[in-house]
Amino acid sequence: MFSFKKNVLATSLIAAFTLMSSSAQAVSINDELDIGGAVRVNYGWQDYADGNGTLEFELFRADVNYKSDSGLFASAQYRWYEYMDVVHHAYMGYQFDENQKVQVGVTQVPFGVMPVASHSFWFGATYYLGLEDDYDAGIHYQYQGNGWRYDAAYFVNDEYGDGSRFDRYSFDVGTTKDSPYQEAGQLNLRIEKTIGDEFKSKLGASFQYSNLEYVPDGFENAAEGEDTTSITAAVHWQLDWQQWQLQTQYIHYDYDLDNSNRITLAAFAAPFDIAAKADVVTLNLSRQIDVDWGPISQLNCYNDYSQVVASGEGLDDSIQNVTGCMIAAGKFYSYVDWIAGKNMWFAGGDGIGIDNGDTAWHSRLNINVGFYF
Repeated sequence: MFSFKKNVLATSLIAAFTLMSSSAQAVSINDELDIGGAVRVNYGWQDYADGNGTLEFELFRADVNYKSDSGLFASAQYRWYEYMDVVHHAYMGYQFDENQKVQVGVTQVPFGVMPVASHSFWFGATYYLGLEDDYDAGIHYQYQGNGWRYDAAYFVNDEYGDGSRFDRYSFDVGTTKDSPYQEAGQLNLRIEKTIGDEFKSKLGASFQYSNLEYVPDGFENAAEGEDTTSITAAVHWQLDWQQWQLQTQYIHYDYDLDNSNRITLAAFAAPFDIAAKADVVTLNLSRQIDVDWGPISQLNCYNDYSQVVASGEGLDDSIQNVTGCMIAAGKFYSYVDWIAGKNMWFAGGDGIGIDNGDTAWHSRLNINVGFYF
């Protein structure tokens, strides 16, 4: 019932680019229009797969960012992967003053540690649960001042308004025969306080309330269900001291399903199941190191740990630990990550928080080299 059609999203994207293009021709010289992007290649090796260990093209992306002295701004990013092309974000907005702004379109969901609760290319378990670096279609208001940040947002639906489209960047509820639901309205509230100078802490809390629409049409013998809701809450603390950073976060989420303790999510062309109710713990530590190694000027080395605690019939905990370094050399940024996963999606597991018989540890090596322009 609450859904943007694909053509509405396409129209919004075209409108965003049109606004940016026409404004760039008509506004003062102080206005800014930036066009950039990235090209990345990736090497991956998994201890649970045969015939891997290949170097291949991973992504080409295009970025457009616009802002004017009048307070108007816009941003869009589109990505082409080897097997799909997707919108990352596409929004327009207005900066009321130095403290307040609002943006409309496909924009980042304000939840938990921001902009991301991780340091690696591989993100944390929260990303694969749709609770980190998630982008949906709606309106987002933000206030920042006196050490406080307040966010309030309402999202009409996911970025495509179609849970059956699995080709997407953000992890959203996916519509399948066994789990015929899609996102249909979501309220987000987030508050964060920054304190300290040498020891800079960000303390925050987030709340998310979502409507899920039951959409069995098009499936033969679809699982029984009805429109329902989900509630998610989080508290977080990020500490920055010199070149060290510590991120901690606790999340509880609960999809209110009568007939199942699993629900389907989807992204990167793949649907998978997660526990419908779980607690999620994040503990990350990183150290930035300035170096002078030829073209290499900086390293950021880290260990990102996240655990999904789930219990019940057919459920089990999932763990992801990523140890690695980001290497900066001019406009080249590379990530070398060792990902160890126990019962973890994209690390040898069948899903997140579920038990399909193989809940063992698996590992993968991932090396991503990107040129950003």
